[in-house]
Amino acid sequence: MKALSILCLSAALLAAPATFALSPAGEQDLAQLQTRWAEINYQLPEAQRAAAFEKLAGQADAALQREPQAAELHVWRGIILSTWAGAKGGLGALGLAKDAKASLEQSLELDPQALDGSAYTSLATLYAQVPGWPIGFGDDDKAGAVFRQALAINPGGLDPNYFYAGYLMDHNRYAEARDALQRALAAPDRPGRAIADAGRRAEAQRLLEQANAKLK
Repeated sequence: MKALSILCLSAALLAAPATFALSPAGEQDLAQLQTRWAEINYQLPEAQRAAAFEKLAGQADAALQREPQAAELHVWRGIILSTWAGAKGGLGALGLAKDAKASLEQSLELDPQALDGSAYTSLATLYAQVPGWPIGFGDDDKAGAVFRQALAINPGGLDPNYFYAGYLMDHNRYAEARDALQRALAAPDRPGRAIADAGRRAEAQRLLEQANAKLK
């Protein structure tokens, strides 16, 4: 019995992804990427965002060259590429979305729990927003499943509840969307993320008003 227990433990350890702690320099890189992303997304004029995200993507690439096993940096490269794709728009954005998907999947291979499962939230959002076959990889069923994975890790989080609510709104599930938005608005502040939190809460409040209007 003991031998079997040891064998099972060994198999579990082999199956578990190896995680790598960010160095102090990596932590600084991550904070800079997060802060600049929020400034671009919420404070920069819309016409200037695509070029700013392109520059920020280069900074994310440089950070990953220094720490290629950092799941957190892969998450943020994926987030930056996906928002750059949204700012760019059109069919030309599809390549960026595919690169974002690859970065998020790489993060999940390294550590699915990184940044409270943020890779799941961003990947689900891509599945929900990118066109489906034969143009792109969008898939509503996959989006719903991956959103549920994100919420299993971070059920009270601002971002997973906000983006899941958008998915629910697109499927006319307004009461569920309202509940998710209320959870988003009740989420605690994130240290060092004041600009992002304020911008996301404003978006969540606007979406909540739309959900409430649909429920009248």
